[in-house]
Amino acid sequence: METLKRHEGVKYYVYKDHLGYETIGVGRCIKMGVGLGLTHDEVDYLLMNDITRCIEELEAAFFWFKDLNMVRREAMINLCFNLGLTKLRKFKKALAAMSIHNYDKAAEEFLDSKWATQVGRRAIEVTNMIRTGEIDV
Repeated sequence: METLKRHEGVKYYVYKDHLGYETIGVGRCIKMGVGLGLTHDEVDYLLMNDITRCIEELEAAFFWFKDLNMVRREAMINLCFNLGLTKLRKFKKALAAMSIHNYDKAAEEFLDSKWATQVGRRAIEVTNMIRTGEIDV
């Protein structure tokens, strides 16, 4: 591993290799039709790391997060994943409503946003999860 890292270099963001192909990590070409891309396991590994990070951030930021049922926790994880914690914190009215278990108001506030317009159906699904505490797919 160390020799390959030294020879290939280690990059934490997409870069172009010497042939101009999009590459990540230690020489992993991800250009469609040329490189390996990512395996299902690698995609799941990255996603699980992101979900874990979101949970840690939400627990640290909102005292009430840990008391939510699993569906509402999933909705908040979805929001954090999509927006990032910094942008999620800007939903002051929605988050205040969440903190007092006023889930109808929280859902309304999330829906009354540029985010809801941008993500369309996702906003409806996530806010229904907040409103009802159930998954309705």
